[in-house]
Amino acid sequence: MLGTIINSVAIILGCIVGMIFKNRFPVKISEILIQGIGLTTLMIGSQMAIQGSEIIYIILSIVIGGIIGEIINIEKRLDNLGNKIKNLFKKFKGTEKFTEGFIATSLLYCVGSMAVMGAIEEGISGNPDILLAKSALDGISSIIFASSLGIGVLFSAFSVFIYQGMITQIAQLVRNFITDGMINEMSAVGGILIIGLSLEILKIKKIKVANLLPSLIIIVIFMTFKK
Repeated sequence: MLGTIINSVAIILGCIVGMIFKNRFPVKISEILIQGIGLTTLMIGSQMAIQGSEIIYIILSIVIGGIIGEIINIEKRLDNLGNKIKNLFKKFKGTEKFTEGFIATSLLYCVGSMAVMGAIEEGISGNPDILLAKSALDGISSIIFASSLGIGVLFSAFSVFIYQGMITQIAQLVRNFITDGMINEMSAVGGILIIGLSLEILKIKKIKVANLLPSLIIIVIFMTFKK
C-alpha cells in the first residue's frame, strides 16, 4: 500500500499548493493549462485504448457496463456524495466547483492504466515504482486542477486511496490468476473511459463517464472465462 499512500499524499500536497497560489494564476493561464491537460488526457486514453485486441469483448463490456451504470446511476450518486461533502465545507471559498473538481479528478486519477497496473504490480510483487511515477504526475496536475476547481480536488485523494488500495488487496489475494491479457484489455476499456473524460475536460461533450465504470469489471469477467 506504500505506493497508494504516497500517491494520495502527493495529490493532497498538490491541491494545497494550488489553493495557496490560486489567486496568482491568471484565468487565461489556468484555462490553457486545463486544455493542455485535456489534450494530454486524450492522448493517454488513445494509447491505452489501442492496447486492446479483444474488440468484441471490449464493445460488450462498454455496452453491458453502461447499462448497469445507468440503472445504478453512478454519476448521480457521485454527484450527491460530492454535494454532501461540499455542504460540510461551505465556509471555504471556491466550493461552487466542489463536485466538478471531486468527480473529474477522482475519475482521472483512478481510471487509468497506471492506477490499475501500478496497484496490481504492488499487490503481486510489492514493487510500488509505477505508483510512485503516477504520484508525481498526479501531484503536478492536482496543482493545476485545484487552482481552478478548488478544494474538491483534494478529496479525490481519498478516492485514489480506496480504489487503488482495494485493487492492491485483491491482487494479493488472486495473484496467481491475473494474466497480462486481462491487464491489457482492462487498460483498453479504461482508455475509452479516459477519452470520454478528456472530452469533458475540453468541454466538447458531456459524457456520463462514471456510469461506464462497471465496464472495467465486465471486461475482467469476460477475460477470466475466455478460453
